[in-house]
Amino acid sequence: MKFLAVLCIIIFTIAFAYANHYGCYSNNPCGAGRICHTLKGSCNCIEISKCFDVTLESSKKSEWDLNGTHFSQYDFQIKNNNLIADISNLFIGVNPNIAAKDYFQIWNIRRMENGELTLPAYLPAIERNTTFGFGAIISGHNEPNLAIYAVTY
Repeated sequence: MKFLAVLCIIIFTIAFAYANHYGCYSNNPCGAGRICHTLKGSCNCIEISKCFDVTLESSKKSEWDLNGTHFSQYDFQIKNNNLIADISNLFIGVNPNIAAKDYFQIWNIRRMENGELTLPAYLPAIERNTTFGFGAIISGHNEPNLAIYAVTY
């Protein structure tokens, strides 16, 4: 069952990542299913399935109905698996079928004007081999499928 859940997350992430507009050069975005990965000034577009330096996992903590509206609480974990460098910047795309109004609450992460997520101002980096967590309460029945678009070490 856990394998099926992970497989679904991977499939949704790959399908959803088509909107990635980040790239190593301003006129050449990485595109669908790829992460813009910059390590020590060297930029590469890496397939999501082959990028092991950073992972993003989600888990549904609870769900409930209130006054005819369905709510779900999710926890997210960004893991810096890199053993030599800290993550100094990160951009995460959100599922386009969940409107901004559906994010009833979101905490411990900064939502940019374009709807993407990035590290909060108080967090200068995600240190090597550590995890950073954030959460959200979402109204409706759509699940939040997030994808890492770009990471800088």
